[in-house]
Amino acid sequence: MSKSIRHRLSQHHGFASSSLIAVSLVATGILLLVASMASAQQKKSPPPPPPAKFGDPLPGLTGDQLAAFNDGLGEFSDDETPSSGLGPIFNRDSCIACHSAPAVGGSSDIFVTRFGRGTHGSFDPLTALGGSLLQERAIVPSGLEHVPPQANIVAHRQSTPLYGLGLIEAISDATILRGVRTGRNDGVKGRAAIVTDIASGKNLVGRFGWKAQQATLLSFAGDAYVNEMGITNRLFPVENAPDGNLALLKKLDHVADPEDKFDQVTGKFGIDKLADFMRYLAPPPPLPPNASNIFGAKLFLDVGCASCHTPMMMTGKNSVAALNWQRVMLYSDLLLHDMGQLADGIGQADAHGNEMKTAPLWGLRASGPYLHDGRAKTVGDAIEGHDGEAKSSREKYNRLRHDQQKLMAEFLMSI
Repeated sequence: MSKSIRHRLSQHHGFASSSLIAVSLVATGILLLVASMASAQQKKSPPPPPPAKFGDPLPGLTGDQLAAFNDGLGEFSDDETPSSGLGPIFNRDSCIACHSAPAVGGSSDIFVTRFGRGTHGSFDPLTALGGSLLQERAIVPSGLEHVPPQANIVAHRQSTPLYGLGLIEAISDATILRGVRTGRNDGVKGRAAIVTDIASGKNLVGRFGWKAQQATLLSFAGDAYVNEMGITNRLFPVENAPDGNLALLKKLDHVADPEDKFDQVTGKFGIDKLADFMRYLAPPPPLPPNASNIFGAKLFLDVGCASCHTPMMMTGKNSVAALNWQRVMLYSDLLLHDMGQLADGIGQADAHGNEMKTAPLWGLRASGPYLHDGRAKTVGDAIEGHDGEAKSSREKYNRLRHDQQKLMAEFLMSI
């Protein structure tokens, strides 16, 4: 922390240097207390070391698991072609095209478009007209899609990073459901998205995607294959028709469905390999703590951001040692919240148009611009854009002094 910041804190709050140390220790203790909540469940062996950099595999993987990660990385990076099933309408020809910054598995400046029709609080995805996802590319120009004139809601969504998704998948439904609290006086409610997982056929808590529309990584992978690349698979065997035009689809689609190929060597399909890659991809590596971050962490809690951006959750029992009883410092409750004017208006799975899932904040420094549509250039802009259940926290943040807001931003950029 700079001398000028120390001076301002001392001047405004009467901190002597000993008091400054005391406050630092209190803030540190708050963060450590969050992590120690898992101590009763933690195994005797120490947790594996954190990853060295973005894009690393989870520490502590077995040889077979590391091989599965690398095989999945190859599938993630491969370019699809029309002969392999790409299209006839699609957004990109590979997974890595949208998930490459700052390293493989990250985010990008690529956005997708969702559309639909909102009427008196209800949402029609206009499925018969190719909605709610617009595929912006086609293998031939005649297949290009357009937002239909019937749509009165059009939203853009940024590609999200995939780091640490295996840990998020390993959090039990019960743990997420415990985060649903009532009777709060800060306006925060939140609810779990309950979705039918197509891979298992079970009703599970959704946790992946901007609307928590997928519950497992296998379903998440299958959905991405068919909707982003046009690769049909055993979970999603039906091709998307350009603007819903089935006759045009028949003319353009010349590869038998499902198009996802089976690998005789590994005994897996492409969606299985992609799920392996995401499952074994390490979380974002945090920066080393410092005095500024400690003060910023306390401000983060004081403002009330942790009401939704829960700092830590715990995985449950898992056959993969690297996912078994692990602390997950994701800064999200994985719940849907009414976001007021910040929401995109798109209803999807169990989420209503006014709801968004609490975005995990880990690795925030590498995923700008911010918010679902990238409207915020800085984390400060993102906080000021919050609405709905987050309105109270936004107002508290706006009452902070500039130097305090800066400390909070530095903390957010370190996690």
